Amino acid sequence: MSNLVQNFQEYSGWRKDVGNAIEQYRAWIANSDFADGILDQRIARLKERLVDDKLTIAFVAEFSRGKSELINAIFFADYGQRILPSSAGRTTMCPTELMYDETFPPCIRLLPIETRSETLSTTEYKSHNHVWTVLPLDPKSGDGMLEAFKQVSLTKKVTKEVAKSYGLYDETDPDAALEVDDDGLVEISQWRHAIVNFPHPLLKQGLIIVDTPGLNAIGTEPELTLNLIPNAHAVLFILAADTGVTKSDIDVWRNHIGSGPGRMVVLNKIDSMWDELRTAEEVEAQIQHQIDTVSHTLSLEKNQVFPISAQKGLVAKINKDAPLLAKSRLPKLEHALSKELIPSKKNIIRAQLASDIQEIAEGQMAVIVARGRGVSEQLHELQSLRGKNQNVIEHMMKRVTMEKQEFDASLMKMQGTRSVFTRLSTEVYTTLGMDLLKEEINTAREAMESSKFSLGLKEAIKKFFDQVKLNLTASNRKTDEISEMMAIMYRKFSTEHGLALTSPMPFSLEKYLQEVNAIEAVFQRQFNTITLLTTSQKVLMQKFFDSISARVKQSFSQANRDVEAWQKVVMAPIEAQIREHKNQLKNRMQSIQRIHVATDSLEEKIASFEAMHKEVEEQKKTLENLRRNIERALAADSLAA
Repeated sequence: MSNLVQNFQEYSGWRKDVGNAIEQYRAWIANSDFADGILDQRIARLKERLVDDKLTIAFVAEFSRGKSELINAIFFADYGQRILPSSAGRTTMCPTELMYDETFPPCIRLLPIETRSETLSTTEYKSHNHVWTVLPLDPKSGDGMLEAFKQVSLTKKVTKEVAKSYGLYDETDPDAALEVDDDGLVEISQWRHAIVNFPHPLLKQGLIIVDTPGLNAIGTEPELTLNLIPNAHAVLFILAADTGVTKSDIDVWRNHIGSGPGRMVVLNKIDSMWDELRTAEEVEAQIQHQIDTVSHTLSLEKNQVFPISAQKGLVAKINKDAPLLAKSRLPKLEHALSKELIPSKKNIIRAQLASDIQEIAEGQMAVIVARGRGVSEQLHELQSLRGKNQNVIEHMMKRVTMEKQEFDASLMKMQGTRSVFTRLSTEVYTTLGMDLLKEEINTAREAMESSKFSLGLKEAIKKFFDQVKLNLTASNRKTDEISEMMAIMYRKFSTEHGLALTSPMPFSLEKYLQEVNAIEAVFQRQFNTITLLTTSQKVLMQKFFDSISARVKQSFSQANRDVEAWQKVVMAPIEAQIREHKNQLKNRMQSIQRIHVATDSLEEKIASFEAMHKEVEEQKKTLENLRRNIERALAADSLAA
C-alpha cells in the first residue's frame, strides 16, 4: 500500500471518528430538554460537511507526457494492469473526472461535444441527466473497464465551420492548417466531458481525480480554467524529463496553475535517461540538471519538482519489484503528495468544525449555566422562607411578579426589533436574489450578442462583474446592519435581565466577493491581450462567459444558503435564553404561590430544587465531556510519517 493511499484511508477514518463524536453530541441534545430544531439543523450541517468533504487531485500535461500512466501507477496498480488507456499519442481527449456517487451505478457518463453550441456550462449540465450518454462499467473486469475507458479518447471529424462554432478551431493560429485533413475536416473530441463513476476504495472515501486533455484544451474548455483546476486541492503538472519545459508549458503554468500549496511539477520518463553506457552518477547529474532548469524556468522550489518514471513504477507495483519501484522514485512523489495535500485539507476542515462546535457548545453551556443560576436563586429564595410569615412570602411574590412584568415589557420591545430584523433580512435578498442575477446574466449576454468588436464584448463582461460585486457589497452592508442590531439586543438583555449572552454569530459575504474577483482574474488572463476577435475567439469568449455565469450562480446560490442559515442561527442563542428565563420566572411564581396557599410543603419544594440543581450540574459535566470528545477527535493526528 502506498503512503498516499494509506494516509488517505487514515484521513477518511479521522473524518468518521469526528462524525461519530458529533453524532453522540447531537443525540444527547436531541434527548434532553434542550432540544431545538434549528440547533439540530446546525449540527446536521456539520456532519454533512464531513460526509460531503471531497479531495480533488488534477493531472495536467501536454499529450504523451505519461499523465494517464501516472494515474494508473498511483491509484490503480492493484488491478494488475492499466485501467486508463495509456499509449503513444493522445489518449485523453476530454476532461475526465474519476469519482464515486452512490446514487449512480458504476458507469461512464459522457457529455456530447454538440452541447458546446448551447449556453449551459458543463457544471450546469451535470444536473441534466438526459443529455449524457451513459455506458455501464463492470468494476470486476479489468479488461472491460479498459475498453470502457477508451471512450474518452474517441474523436470525430467535422467541418471547419462547425469546429469554429464550438470554439475549437482558430483560423488565425499558424498551426491551424495542420489540423485540417485532405477533405477539409477537423478532428475534434467526440465528448465534451466525461465522469467515471467507479467504486474504487479511495473514490468512495471522497477522492476525485481529474484527468485533463492536452494543454491546448486548457485554453478552449472553460470548465478546466474556471472550475476544475483552480478548485483542485493538488495539481500535478507533468513534464517529460527528456524534453523539459516547452513554451506552452510555461504559459499554462504561469496563467492557470502557478506555484502555491499543492502545486507540484512531475518530471516523468526519467527511465529514458537510464543508460548502461553512463555511470549512475552521470545519470543522476543529468536528472539533477533537468530539475535545476525546470525549477528556475517555472520559479519553483527544487523540492517541488519530482523526477519519476510512472511506467516503471506501475510495472514495479504490479510485479512486486521493490528495487525497480525505488528506482522509479514514484514513492517519493506519493509521500510528498500525501504530506502536503492531506494535512492541509485536514487542517482546513478541522479549523472550520472546531469554530462551529465551540460556538454551538458555548451557546448550549450558556443555557445550562443560566438554568443552574436560576435554580440556585430559587433554592436560595425557598431556603430563606424557612420560618418566615405570610407577609414575607407575599412580598416575594410581588417582587417576582414585577420581574416578570419588566421581562414581558422587554419582550414587547423586542417584537419591534424582530420586525426590523425581518425587513433587513428580506432586503439582503433584493441584491443577492437568484432572479436578479439571472437578469444581469441575460443583460450581459444581450450586450455581447449585439457587439461586433472585442472591446464591446469585454466591456459587457466587465459591467457584469462590476454589477455582481456591487450587489454582493450591498447585501453585505445589510448583514452588517443585522449584526449591529443583534449585538445591541444581546447587550440589552444581558444588562437588564442577567442573561449570559456573548456577541452574536459574525457573518460576512466577503469570501464570495473574493471568489468573484478570482473568476474575473481568470477571464482577464485569458482575454486581456486580445484586441481583434476572430469568429472562433468570439465563440470562445461566449463559452467562457457561459462558464463564468455558472460559477457566479454557484457562488450566489451558496451565499443565499449561508445567509439563510445565519439568519436562523443568529437569533437562536437569545431565543433559547429567553425561553429559559421565562420558564424560571414561571417556576418561581408557581413555587411561591403553592407555599403561600399551603398546597405544597416548603421542605418538599427545597428538596425538589436541590435535586434539580444536582441534575443541572450533571448536564454541565456531560455536555463538557461530549464537547471534549469532539475536540479530541478533531485533534487526533495519526497520519503516516
